[in-house]
Amino acid sequence: MDRSRIWEAIRPYALVLPAMIGVILFVVYPVGYLIKLSFYKYNLMNKDKSQFIGTDNYTQIFSRGDFYTALTNTVVYTVGVVVLTLLISLVIAVWLNKKTRFNALVQASLFTPHIISIVSIAMVWMLLMEPNHGLLNFVLKAVGLPPSKWLQSSNSSMISVIIVSVWHNIGYYTLIIVAALQGIPASIYEAAALDNASKFKVFYKITLPLISPQLFFILIIMTIGSFKVFDTVNIMTGGGPNGSTATIVYYIYAFRTNSIGYASATGVVLMAIIAVLTFVYFRLLSRKVHYQ
Repeated sequence: MDRSRIWEAIRPYALVLPAMIGVILFVVYPVGYLIKLSFYKYNLMNKDKSQFIGTDNYTQIFSRGDFYTALTNTVVYTVGVVVLTLLISLVIAVWLNKKTRFNALVQASLFTPHIISIVSIAMVWMLLMEPNHGLLNFVLKAVGLPPSKWLQSSNSSMISVIIVSVWHNIGYYTLIIVAALQGIPASIYEAAALDNASKFKVFYKITLPLISPQLFFILIIMTIGSFKVFDTVNIMTGGGPNGSTATIVYYIYAFRTNSIGYASATGVVLMAIIAVLTFVYFRLLSRKVHYQ
């Protein structure tokens, strides 16, 4: 076999080799090492004193009430962020669908929050939500509504964090939906107009099915991202008050020094939950996604 034939045979593998090395180094190895640590009582100061304890860390996870509290908080946060972001982004995208200079300006302004650091955004919103001197309570009082304690109350802290996350995400996902809407052929709407189809029927029977791939993508990405939320919670509430905003990733963070094995096991559980959710999404919703 000559050199050219050898190169043709190995070229596909050579081209993907750099990417595969990156995946192995930065994905496969860390995940494998995380799983390994989850079976140990790991001593951060002296690795020689680390003990293999089998599934004890996992048993401890599912016997602790604070884990279920963190899991519940994460589910509430995820549902709130995903539903609100998807609905609001869809409404705004439909409004911005027409190609005008004003809409282009609005799209640029909507995307601005997404490129700003979440640290800066969280700190600004903390000032806005300050109970005594914050702008939000000033507005509530101005329209005759009672003020809120926002981040300083267990009853309102989670919805406050959700509001900030939704505000941060809307611009990015709105632009994705706008791009999807503008990719729908005008001839389809012209045919619907000839049939005297109502606007609601056109939206439900034509628009939604044709942008369903993008909506499905947004649903998957937002669900995974929401389950991994950390920065917003860490900056704005520190998991409080009274653990009302402690999510799973923040829960893992709390054990980062004194119980590495337990934190690793919790990380594996989180990874499994996300994998199961993604599988369920594909099983239940992928058939309803229409590709042109």
